Amino acid sequence: AKPAAKPEAKPAPKPAPKPEPENVELKIELQGIAFNTTELTADNKIELDEFLAKEVKPLNTIGAVIITGHTDRIGSEKYNKKLSEKRALGVKDYVVGKGIDQKLIFWEGKASKQPIPVTKFCENKMKRKALIECLAPNRRVTVEVVGTKMPPAPKPKPKP
Repeated sequence: AKPAAKPEAKPAPKPAPKPEPENVELKIELQGIAFNTTELTADNKIELDEFLAKEVKPLNTIGAVIITGHTDRIGSEKYNKKLSEKRALGVKDYVVGKGIDQKLIFWEGKASKQPIPVTKFCENKMKRKALIECLAPNRRVTVEVVGTKMPPAPKPKPKP
């Protein structure tokens, strides 16, 4: 009598492909910087700290951090250019102090070249204090972070 043929072994299931990191772009806009200053407000610092902890820290890699300082339109173009650069540099120093590698940071000052459309019509004939208040949203620093993040792991399928 011949021995029974062995059933063919099932091929091992192929392992699931490893997830690829996703490219991400994160952005925060720190508004309300006081007129004619470079200092972030306490609220700006809290906002930036939360952004760094909750959104930037979980990234696998950071490719670049772009920091852009802005001013309102009050003052000369030359003065505003310097002021916007100082605002960007202040934020750069702050994020370096929070552990971001300064080699990854690019910064620039745009002066008043990229104004935010304000809801009120801010006219130069307004009283100075009212105009400064009206243009407050334009006194800001934007921080953009480009990097990669692993997608969330797929949830295991429930067993029947």
